[in-house]
Amino acid sequence: MKKYFGIIRKCPLFDEIEDENLLGMLSCLGARIVAFEKKQTIVSEGDPAKYVGVLLSGRAKIIHIDYMGNRSIVSEIKPYETFGEAFAYSETKIIPVDIIADELCEVMFIDCIRITQPCCNSCDFHKQIIYNLMRALAIKNIMFHQRIEITSKRSTREKLMAYLVMQAKVNKKNSFDIPYDRQELADYLEVDRSGLSAEISKLRREGIIDSNKNHFELLTYTL
Repeated sequence: MKKYFGIIRKCPLFDEIEDENLLGMLSCLGARIVAFEKKQTIVSEGDPAKYVGVLLSGRAKIIHIDYMGNRSIVSEIKPYETFGEAFAYSETKIIPVDIIADELCEVMFIDCIRITQPCCNSCDFHKQIIYNLMRALAIKNIMFHQRIEITSKRSTREKLMAYLVMQAKVNKKNSFDIPYDRQELADYLEVDRSGLSAEISKLRREGIIDSNKNHFELLTYTL
């Protein structure tokens, strides 16, 4: 576990945890690390909702498939980010989504009960990690509302522009890469891929955006 300390240190869940307490804390939490190949399922819909995951390396996506077979990308998971905590602490019995590795990934799983219920040793870190967890959940809630704001737009054009403006704000510049290819972007925006491609072409002709694969530039928007 020690070889992962440099990576674990970057995860907000472990903010303000002293180095000398980190190994004991991970042991107390029953942390385990699992490697996943590209396209392998990290968490499947229907799995028990009892673990908090930390993506130590690689990238992954949270996927939802409805009863009609329509695929939506809920969000991307980047290195050092957590996942599964909202389901684990909302008393959801099973995971309602799939989490798929985009590339080779290493994931640390922690039993959610061990985070929120102090152990018999009364470890000092429990209060800090619970605070960190609450902060992570608050940030996830903000991101969820941002996605609703995007997908609630009426047209493909409005959804796309709302997403690109949000990305420009996150990157603090008008030229940026997005983490999705065309099909994945369509899945995230919950639109038809051909309609999305047509809107991108229109916006390019109108001089509003420029794009090349997953790179976009907003030509008329000012931060």
